[in-house]
Amino acid sequence: MTRPADRHRRTLKAAVASVAALLALSACSSSGDDDASAGSGGSASPKVSGTVTVFAAASLKESFTKLGAAFEQAHPGTEVSFNFGGSDTLAAGITGGAPADVFAAASAKTMATVTDQGDASGAPVVFTRNRLEIATLPGNPEKIASLEDLSRSGLKVVLCDRTVPCGAAARKALDAGGVKLTPVSYEEDVKGALNKVVLKEADAAVVYRTDVRAAGDKVEGVDFPEAAKAVNDYPIALLKNARNTTAAKAFIDLVRSAEGRKVLTEAGFLTP
Repeated sequence: MTRPADRHRRTLKAAVASVAALLALSACSSSGDDDASAGSGGSASPKVSGTVTVFAAASLKESFTKLGAAFEQAHPGTEVSFNFGGSDTLAAGITGGAPADVFAAASAKTMATVTDQGDASGAPVVFTRNRLEIATLPGNPEKIASLEDLSRSGLKVVLCDRTVPCGAAARKALDAGGVKLTPVSYEEDVKGALNKVVLKEADAAVVYRTDVRAAGDKVEGVDFPEAAKAVNDYPIALLKNARNTTAAKAFIDLVRSAEGRKVLTEAGFLTP
């Protein structure tokens, strides 16, 4: 009998191979154009090599890991090194001098922390969007059907910290619905909030729907209309002090490509 984990690994490998094949085809086409340019006095595009360091919002972990594997397969000898976490923490690290080539944030506000300090090279570009969902225990034993239900007495609810995008979005949705609640904890990023439900330390958490989908049968998702009032744009930027500009630009191009959009939409993200 084929186990779900085995099917997931095969699906992931197939997706990576598909994206990598398309990237390789694109690279070959570009190479042919470069050769023609070189023959007529033009200059070839620089070779993509080395390590590219990407700081990315925690909610991008599954999608970017898949894209990183495809990038490495399409560009032998390269390595994509990721640092996933709360966007505010990552932004603070960048402005504090942490070495990074690319920053992908879960909100325009956290990206502004970097751009306002002059640490981005060029204007950031929104490459995807995300909306909230309520994560409950499998089977939704508390019968949570709305945002208002989270205010019920005795219900253990977890939110992201207000300083990170998922927390700010949750607060905006709660305000839109006129819902007041006191969570049992505030977590530093969306994965931390979701994990409280996975570990059965909370009855529910307000997280991104992409994280609910990534968790599979470990949680159950509940949509709520107020989420439409708190959709987050995700910007990406090349950083001013990037050590590998060529690879960084190539990775950003992949994220923004049709192949990148396909990986993101399959994970539940919205087109920008």
